[in-house]
Amino acid sequence: MPLIVLDRDGVINQDSAGYIRGLQDWVPIPGSIEAMAALSRAGYSLAIATNQSGLGRGYLGLDELEAIHTELRRQVEALGGQVAGIFYCPHLPDDNCDCRKPATGLLQAIATELGMSPRGAWFIGDSLKDLQAARAFGCRPLLVRSGKGRATEHQLHSPRPGLENPADIPVYADLAAAARAILGGEPAVKRDR
Repeated sequence: MPLIVLDRDGVINQDSAGYIRGLQDWVPIPGSIEAMAALSRAGYSLAIATNQSGLGRGYLGLDELEAIHTELRRQVEALGGQVAGIFYCPHLPDDNCDCRKPATGLLQAIATELGMSPRGAWFIGDSLKDLQAARAFGCRPLLVRSGKGRATEHQLHSPRPGLENPADIPVYADLAAAARAILGGEPAVKRDR
C-alpha cells in the first residue's frame, strides 16, 4: 500500500497565528477531509507529520491535542477512509530536537512505527520546512497554497529559496486539488491556477 505524508495545520485544517489550542480552533479546510478519505479508499496509507510547538509553549495539553486528532480520524472514517498514524513534534524551535521539521525525525518515526518507508512518497505541505524535510528524507514534496503555501511559493521563486531544485515541486491550490491530481495518475511538475 503506497504512503502519503501530510502536514496538518494549513493543509488539512485552517492554520492560526495564535495556534490551534483545542478542538474549538480546529477547522478543516473545505474538501480536505473528503480528499483524505478518497486517497485512503484508493489504497493510500495516510500519515500526518506535524510540528506542534503549542505543546511546548503550554498553549494546549496532550488531552486537547488528542481530542483534535480523534476528531480528525472520526471525520475521515465517516467517509470511508483511515489515517494510519499521526506523528507530532512538541518541541520549541530552539530545542534542537531531531523531530521538528525540517529535521526528519517524524519521517523516521513513520517508517519505524508503520513499517512503511516515506522515501519516494508524496509529502504534501504548505511550508518551506515541510518541503525541506521531504527532500532531506527522500520524499517527493508537493506544495499546497492553503495555509502558508502562497508565501512559501513566493519563497521558492526567490534568489535563495532554501531548497534544492524548487522548480520541480508541483503546486496545487489545496489538498483537494492535490488529491485529484494524485488519483488521476501522479501529479506532474505543474503549477495549477
